[in-house]
Amino acid sequence: MLIRRQQGKREKEKSRMKTFVNIFLGFFIFESVGAVPITDTVTYDSEFYDVSLGELPHPFVSAENDQSDQVETEIGTAIPSIIQESYSSAPLTEEPEEEASTPKLIDGSSAQGSGVLVPQTQDGLPTCLLCTCLGTTVYCDDRELDAVPPLPKNTMYFYSRYNRIRKINKNDFANLNNLKRIDLTANLISEIHEDAFRRLPQLLELVLRDNRIRQLPELPSTLTLIDISNNRLGRKGIRNEAFKDLHELQHLYITDNNLDHVPLPLPESLQALHLQNNNIQEMHEDTFCKMRDFSYVRRALEDIRLDGNPINLSKTPYAYMCLPRLPVGNLI
Repeated sequence: MLIRRQQGKREKEKSRMKTFVNIFLGFFIFESVGAVPITDTVTYDSEFYDVSLGELPHPFVSAENDQSDQVETEIGTAIPSIIQESYSSAPLTEEPEEEASTPKLIDGSSAQGSGVLVPQTQDGLPTCLLCTCLGTTVYCDDRELDAVPPLPKNTMYFYSRYNRIRKINKNDFANLNNLKRIDLTANLISEIHEDAFRRLPQLLELVLRDNRIRQLPELPSTLTLIDISNNRLGRKGIRNEAFKDLHELQHLYITDNNLDHVPLPLPESLQALHLQNNNIQEMHEDTFCKMRDFSYVRRALEDIRLDGNPINLSKTPYAYMCLPRLPVGNLI
């Protein structure tokens, strides 16, 4: 019985505590609701679509504007007064737009008037668009060209290999006074004008290998390298004394041309002479040396190739006495 009485007292105390807590929470909720401002309900239907944002009776619009004005004021006060005065006193003027730079060729001339990259080819395309111009070098390799394209005046190195060029005209390289190297390897060239290269005052290297050339034209005396290998020169393709006045010539390559003789005379400056795979059958004793001067030594000419020719080098031993090295070829 005693235990039941104690349980009854505990249940009564719990019910009293619950009642007190409910009263306290109700009073707190009533105070919070009373503190909220009462505003008119605004319904945003179609009649407000033509009203500006500032005219809407929304309590947060004015607050937002006040905050933005406050932010602008704070930002303005952060700028020093000296800077503010300079900004306010300086008139607002439109800066003139910079004129677009005019494209220049490698010779420094303007490209206006006939396209961005003049001169133009026969197909109407600018040379430096059809080819690749890097500094003073023009690369036109493997472009299916059938003629030499017009080149910028300051071109120094010109490469047009693996094309379909058939003829070199007189004026193809006219007025290119800085041109030092021409490489026309692997074209279909069969005809070259006699004066196509002769008037080039600084030409050093001329490469015409792997073509169909039958006649070698006049050459400038400035050349140091000539490569006309694998053409069709034959017996009459090289005129007499063609290399006599080329006093700077160091490398002469005439392989695979069906030559039947060594083209004489050869300049003293010559260092390498390649005549492989021709039809040379005999060698004179004074081809390289001077028979009447046994003290003569030709020190520069160290590389002579005669292999692939029907000639027995052992039959003319005195022809090599002045050379630092014996030619490469058949000795039997």
